[in-house]
Amino acid sequence: MNRSLLLLLQILVAVAILAIWHLATNTGLFGNPKTISFFFADPLKVAQRVFQWFASGSIWYHLWITLSESILAFLLGAFGGIVFGFWFARRPLIAAVFDPYVKAANALPRVVLAPIFALWFGLGIWSKVALGITLVFFIVFFNVYQGVKEVSQPVLSNARMLGMNERQLLRHVYLPSALSWVFSSLHTSVGFAVVGAVVGEYLGSAAGLGYLIQQAEGVFDVTGVFAGMVVLTAFVLLVDWVMTMVERRLLAWRGQ
Repeated sequence: MNRSLLLLLQILVAVAILAIWHLATNTGLFGNPKTISFFFADPLKVAQRVFQWFASGSIWYHLWITLSESILAFLLGAFGGIVFGFWFARRPLIAAVFDPYVKAANALPRVVLAPIFALWFGLGIWSKVALGITLVFFIVFFNVYQGVKEVSQPVLSNARMLGMNERQLLRHVYLPSALSWVFSSLHTSVGFAVVGAVVGEYLGSAAGLGYLIQQAEGVFDVTGVFAGMVVLTAFVLLVDWVMTMVERRLLAWRGQ
């Protein structure tokens, strides 16, 4: 599909959502507008609040805190997921032994872990980073594990016939084959890294987007809550766009 047409359709969807939102909170088309605006806020007031935050500069510190936590959680979680994913895929015995423990750890509710991490690491940045790591690690781990397991056996056999050692196989066979799986998991885990940071801030913090949303919710400031959600959404989309650019650069050899 033509990229310009795709972008146009995406913009039209956003415009339609905003138009319905505005009509619902400012006209009687969908019911009492005062009641609807109490629960969903007025989009114009939300836009005004976001503009005020950026104009005054008060949002930048909170964005920086959330960005720092998200980047650390993403990098550490992705690194651990890639390393252990490759290791488990190349060592079937290790994978079989630890399989139930990995599944059990993945099944733990992250919201339950948040206060535990706050107790262990305090209310500073590292409790949010730890929560983000638990979200990112397993997404990357399972994708990398599956990507390595699905390496073409004929290609692998031919590489071994050519005399490649384990390091050469990793560099020239396993890594290229699993790269698309890795980036697929990274796209998903970027959002989860931000989610981990924001949830941690929401449960206990003195700064960050989660803190802003929690403070607004505490005084029934629906406009502030939606403004924080809008900034958070734009933030995640920007990070995902950066990840897409990196992916296209690294996978250019595949014709993408």
